[in-house]
Amino acid sequence: MRALMQSFLVMLATATDRQLAKQVQYLKKENGILRKRLPKRIVLTDKERRQLLRFGKPVGKAIKELIGIVTPDTFLRWVREERREQARPKKVKRKPGRPMKPEEIRKLVIRLAKENIWGYGKIHGELKKLGIKICSSTVKNILIAAGIDPCPERGDKPWAEFIRQHAQTLWATDFFSKKVWTLRGFVDVFVLFFIHIESRRVILGGLTTNPDNTWMKQQARNVCMHWDKEKVKPETLICDFDTKYTRDFEAILMAEGVEVKRVGPMKPNLNAYAERFVQSIKQEALDHFICFGENHLRYICNEYCSWYNSERPHQGVGNVPLKKSRCRKWKDSDKASAIVSTPRLGGLLNSYHRRAA
Repeated sequence: MRALMQSFLVMLATATDRQLAKQVQYLKKENGILRKRLPKRIVLTDKERRQLLRFGKPVGKAIKELIGIVTPDTFLRWVREERREQARPKKVKRKPGRPMKPEEIRKLVIRLAKENIWGYGKIHGELKKLGIKICSSTVKNILIAAGIDPCPERGDKPWAEFIRQHAQTLWATDFFSKKVWTLRGFVDVFVLFFIHIESRRVILGGLTTNPDNTWMKQQARNVCMHWDKEKVKPETLICDFDTKYTRDFEAILMAEGVEVKRVGPMKPNLNAYAERFVQSIKQEALDHFICFGENHLRYICNEYCSWYNSERPHQGVGNVPLKKSRCRKWKDSDKASAIVSTPRLGGLLNSYHRRAA
């Protein structure tokens, strides 16, 4: 009986992975058919080449499996040429006529362009506000000489850039479920949580078998009470189009000045931090237990979140715990026996520290 239940739970946990694998396999096949219809050689403009480099470099070695418009060797050659161009000092040829602007003004123009997605007209207005007399065409020429597009596409801003710029005031939320054994058999219990994008801290919401409108409104009030204690007040909350996020839930958050930003279906990268937490808590804790009742599940989730927020090292923040504690450096005279562990969930989760003197 026990082996049968374990096989059943594993089947449920891997169903989503199999579905995603089938979708990826279909997209690869469709992409291959489309590539065969294209001409053997496609001539790209400089702007298109810069766009491919911008979005292709973060992919890493996996670009070899994805790129089809040019060969992987050509793409790697573009990367090397771009690095050499950036390393080479920019030589601006002296043209006859009006003298060049001071170097400090040129540096300021380049700085405004790099820190913001602004065209040369917007930068010209900002300089004018600062009392710097310069014409818009000069700003445009400075940007071109520095290899910066003077007219960037504002709609081409990557989602990762949006996350980076708003991480301090950005939170995300999601549900995960766990089958719990009760007197009526197995029932699905839904768990609501909130995660701060910059610090990765997680707030565990409530657990329920029926996340109706009344329950969701109470969860919105609870999280707003917690956010009142935050040093930086949240401004945006990311969630999906799940019907459990009701209009009343959204209205309570908006009344507190928090904008609810919904992301589309079948796009896990848009809510990647919440999706990653779901994977972590399932693989590191929930998949190892058969829960008997909601209180048992609540205990496991609370123990995991305490370990996650204070003791677990996180690779995304420098591979250190979220609550950074100062520790004396290791010396040759130190002994390994002085390191002790603090177990949680029967030793499934362990945290190591120095023995108190």
